[in-house]
Amino acid sequence: MTERKSRPPKARSDRPPHDLNKERDAFIQTFLKKGVQLTEELLKENERLRKRIGDLEDENAMLCAQVKSDNAIRELISKIQDLETEKNRLLSRFHEVEARSDQYAQTFAEVEAELANLASLYVASNQLHSTLSLRGVIRQIKEMLAQLVGARSFAIYFVTDDGSQLVPIAHEGIRTEELPTVRVGEGPIGHAFSTGAAMIAEESDVSACAVDAPAACVPLRIEDRLIGVMALFTTFAQKTRFLPVDYEFFKLLAAHAASAIVGARLFADGGGKTPGIDAFLDLGV
Repeated sequence: MTERKSRPPKARSDRPPHDLNKERDAFIQTFLKKGVQLTEELLKENERLRKRIGDLEDENAMLCAQVKSDNAIRELISKIQDLETEKNRLLSRFHEVEARSDQYAQTFAEVEAELANLASLYVASNQLHSTLSLRGVIRQIKEMLAQLVGARSFAIYFVTDDGSQLVPIAHEGIRTEELPTVRVGEGPIGHAFSTGAAMIAEESDVSACAVDAPAACVPLRIEDRLIGVMALFTTFAQKTRFLPVDYEFFKLLAAHAASAIVGARLFADGGGKTPGIDAFLDLGV
């Protein structure tokens, strides 16, 4: 049997097969391509993140500015509120001062009116005793009634010697025949004399009163002795109510008119002469 000589084994090649090279190349290409893509994506993402960071920085800057603006607005609002509070406080203080000023002005006006009234009363009293002429005294009373009280028609009654009747001794704004003799105790005039209390119309229009219903009946006295009555029948149209100063003037007339009239009458009866010095020395005062 013939022996076959074994063939020496073929030497193994170090080069990979052709298809493996391709796969390797393809793998490398794919890997590189994906690396490039990944790198590009990373670059894009990086760019996007940079842009986002820039946007966030801008937004943050805007928010910071807005916060600062809001803080400024809050400070401004707080300042406005403080100013509003201060304004209200000052207004309240102003109203208090204004109220006090009005009160002071009112008080000043009242004091001024009172001083004017006192001045009028002083002038009236001074004028009443400025003359010893009976006609002069009556004229002064008429002028005071017309100018200070606003009397349009009035009369002065004196009691008769027997004390039963009141007779008009002077009048103004009314005819003599319209003035009746009044019995003491009858009618408003007689009642005012008998009671010694003034009768003054307080509710009715004093400019529309009449002889039988006078606006005022004021008893006239010398100390505690009743001498007569001053009857004020009507006032001028613009004088519809008596004022507080009118009541004071009525008191003045009640206390001084009769003594002025009687004093003037006695002075006239004495021939207009003053008594001698002995008459005063004999008083023993």
